[in-house]
Amino acid sequence: MVEMLKGIAASDGVAVAKAYLLTQPDLTFTKVTVEDTSVEETRLDEALTMSSGELQKIRDKAAQTLGEEEAQVFDAHMMVLSDPEMVSQIKQNISDNKVNAEAALKEVTDMYIGMFEAMEDNEYMRERAADIRDVTKRVLAHLLGVTIADPSMIDEEVVVVAHDLTPSDTAQLDRNFVKAFVTDIGGRTSHSAIMARSLEIPAIVGTKEITSKVKNGELLAVNGIEGDVVIDPTEEQKTEFIQAAENFEKQKAEWDKLKNAQTVTADGKHFELAANIGTPKDLEGVHNNGAEAVGLYRTEFLYMDAPDFPTEEDQFEAYKSVLEGMDGKPVVVRTMDIGGDKKLSYLQLPDEMNPFLGYRALRISLSELGDSMFRTQLRALLRASAFGQLRIMFPMVATLQEFRQAKKMYEEERQKLIDEGVTVADKIEVGIMIEIPAAAVLADQFAKEVDFFSIGTNDLIQYTMAADRMNERVSYLYQPYNPSILRLVKHVVESAHKEGKWAGMCGEMAGDQTAVPLLMGIGLDEFSMSATSILKTRSLMKRLDTTKMAELANRAVSECVTMEEVQALVEEYTAE
Repeated sequence: MVEMLKGIAASDGVAVAKAYLLTQPDLTFTKVTVEDTSVEETRLDEALTMSSGELQKIRDKAAQTLGEEEAQVFDAHMMVLSDPEMVSQIKQNISDNKVNAEAALKEVTDMYIGMFEAMEDNEYMRERAADIRDVTKRVLAHLLGVTIADPSMIDEEVVVVAHDLTPSDTAQLDRNFVKAFVTDIGGRTSHSAIMARSLEIPAIVGTKEITSKVKNGELLAVNGIEGDVVIDPTEEQKTEFIQAAENFEKQKAEWDKLKNAQTVTADGKHFELAANIGTPKDLEGVHNNGAEAVGLYRTEFLYMDAPDFPTEEDQFEAYKSVLEGMDGKPVVVRTMDIGGDKKLSYLQLPDEMNPFLGYRALRISLSELGDSMFRTQLRALLRASAFGQLRIMFPMVATLQEFRQAKKMYEEERQKLIDEGVTVADKIEVGIMIEIPAAAVLADQFAKEVDFFSIGTNDLIQYTMAADRMNERVSYLYQPYNPSILRLVKHVVESAHKEGKWAGMCGEMAGDQTAVPLLMGIGLDEFSMSATSILKTRSLMKRLDTTKMAELANRAVSECVTMEEVQALVEEYTAE
């Protein structure tokens, strides 16, 4: 029977294919008393080894298909498997209580999961609970001899259907066969949605009930642009969706023609469209999508990929390769944004109730603990500056004193290198990431001292709205078009321009097709986004007039009081 569901459009594209229900295997077991505990410990070791091998393969595949940034999550999973304290507690449970490995594993991991989940206002710990749960299922399956559904083995065209997709599930999706995926839960900023956009697989999340409505092998029609899913579509509906898919492919072909074009509006104004990257390997996507710059190079992945602090030489080579690879186009490098959800195994940070609002990013760099790390990074960046157009950006700046202290350290390292006879570029712009509301409000004063601003909307929005964007209960408050957010952005951009400086944006909002007309009207100079969003954004800008968009933006911040009113206004001004 035909049924239509509505969800959140998470990744563009249209597909019609059979449903592949990615359900969890039966992992039930009976707790039993055992005589030979050494046999159980051996079984546990074998299950841990097999699980670790599987995760390494999944991680390698994720790194190849998605890039190092998305593959990072599996490092956390492998760290759980090799945690000596947890493994020893499981073995202790086996020997002390003479129970089977399944029971011992479940009791210990449930204790950890419960402990971490109880830390309700600690996002990092809640993520660790999810990691432990994911890993426990894998180990338990090996102990029970049960096969976990393996998306990487799919060899026919399907739409993957799941309650949610774990990062390990998503990384295994082969886009040659997986034509789309649909989930019960999730949002546009969830791991699976971000990975889907990287893979360019159509995705709809948050349908609430897709797994209870569809059967394995049943035909599904999915429109990831509109958020529509039709179960068992009629021939007429199939034809409509197939036509929509063909139209989307034609649209992509049209966008591809703009790959080497300048980003110029209908009235001749130029904007800079840049890409966000995590590693030098991401440059391929930057060039394939016609980016005019790198607007955010997240250097923390250099640290997260290494077993110890990366050396000055290691960092210099990485920064040099990106600068040379961009052939003289600008590259904004963000200094280390460690902390929050980005932990290093070799850097002991204090336990905090809320690490996202705690000791992280520039706050570590300016402390005694981070001083040498920060200076090493600055030296590597300054040395690399001779090979391209470098711009340096400090993250998580709340006060002018913090910027001045960081800039002073930058100037000291610059002078040391010059005194050593090392070539350093004459002109290096030094700016800040605007992600803390305090810095946004005081932008008029910051603008007198910085060379540029780059607005990090992912954090700015959640800090301004006091709503964790990954928390489904309050995700409705993650509102990029809320007039309060637009007023902050407008103030930042106008403050920069008043002092003759430029302002960019490197958060998700920069590539949001509803936000782009507003940001053009506000006068944002540089838009940095996922590489796959660049050509679509260039095409949109090409048909818009900045005078009309300025009128739109002014009305949005002065007349609208809700996000919905702003969205309606954007539709009115951009209707063709």
